[in-house]
Amino acid sequence: MILVITPELIVPNETDTINQMFQEGLDLLHVRKPWISRNEMIEFISKIDESFHSQLVFHTHYDLGKDFTISRFHFREIDRKEEVYKSFAKENIISTSLHDIKTYNTLDKEWEYAFISPFFPSISKKGYGLDSTIKEEIKHRNNPDVKLIVLGGIDQNNIHEVFESEADGAALLGAIWESEEPLNVFKKCRNVLMS
Repeated sequence: MILVITPELIVPNETDTINQMFQEGLDLLHVRKPWISRNEMIEFISKIDESFHSQLVFHTHYDLGKDFTISRFHFREIDRKEEVYKSFAKENIISTSLHDIKTYNTLDKEWEYAFISPFFPSISKKGYGLDSTIKEEIKHRNNPDVKLIVLGGIDQNNIHEVFESEADGAALLGAIWESEEPLNVFKKCRNVLMS
């Protein structure tokens, strides 16, 4: 499984690229736009082909889920701890983020999957993961109910290591959005998964 996370700010041709990635087999897109307004989010989602809306995951503006028939929501670590997700858990598909395998191993099966990072030193957050990564730690995974999606520093040159590890999938961010050719990077990553 390959997921893509949007950059926090809107970039030129972003929704065109997103539609093309979905056409090329993108599994899920995490819409992480914490700084945009409700109206900007509506405009952004409206530019994504409606046939892909069921594959969108909101990180904010959860109330728009009903307007766009979106039932996937992602909750930050702090939102999980403060149980912000509780009212969404019954009728929706929920995911979360964390940074250590011990926490992952304690997640209940109400969570579809969890992001754990960094797998490699981050591309988008310079310096993050230089001192330590969770690459070795995920060997201690023992939660059969929640899928594990790794994040951090993953690109077409190293994504094979994700699928050789105990992970269920990879999330791409910097490799896609910091590239001059984001669609080609996605296709190369997808080809590794398919081969």
